[in-house]
Amino acid sequence: MTETVDFASGDAAAWRAALAAYDRRIKALDKPDLVAVDSFYRHDLPALLRGRDPDPFIAKPELVRLLQWKLSRGKWRPRLMDFVKGLDEAVVESASRKAFTALPDLSKAITDLTVLKGIGPATASAVLAAYAPDVAPFMSDEAMVAALGNAKEYTLKQYLAFAGKLQAKAKASVGTLGQ
Repeated sequence: MTETVDFASGDAAAWRAALAAYDRRIKALDKPDLVAVDSFYRHDLPALLRGRDPDPFIAKPELVRLLQWKLSRGKWRPRLMDFVKGLDEAVVESASRKAFTALPDLSKAITDLTVLKGIGPATASAVLAAYAPDVAPFMSDEAMVAALGNAKEYTLKQYLAFAGKLQAKAKASVGTLGQ
C-alpha cells in the first residue's frame, strides 16, 4: 500500500496507511533534532496548552521550540529564530491568549498571533493547530501543495482558503474515514 495519498482520495485505508507511516517518514528525512522537536510539537505541546484551559497560552520557550520544529521541517531561516528569541515573554503569552480565545475565528486568531515579530500566518497556524487541530490546520508546504496546488503565498487570505478546503475535506470524509 502506498504511503502518500492524493488529496481528492476518499480511500480511508490509504489515509490511515499514510498517517501510520508518518513517524518512519520523519526519521527518514535524517534531519538533526527533527524527531525530538516533532515529538514535542505533536505530543508534549498540545498537552501543555490544553492543560492551561480555560486560559491557554503558549510560553516563549515553547514558541521557540515550535519554531525550531517548523524550520527543521523546511528551509532554515535564522533571522526568524532571532526575532522570536527576542520577543518579550509577557507579550507572547498575551498574544497567544487572545488568539486561543478568538477560536474558532481563524482570521482573528491568526491576526492576534502575527503581531509578534517573526510570526507569520504559517507559524501562527502551527501554534493554533497544536491547541485546536480540528479547527486550525497547520499551513505546511506539503499540505498547501496537496490542498491548493501551491505553497508560495503565506498570507492570511491564503491560509483561510487553505483552512476552508481542509475543513470541507474533513466534513466530507467524516463517515468514510471512520470505516
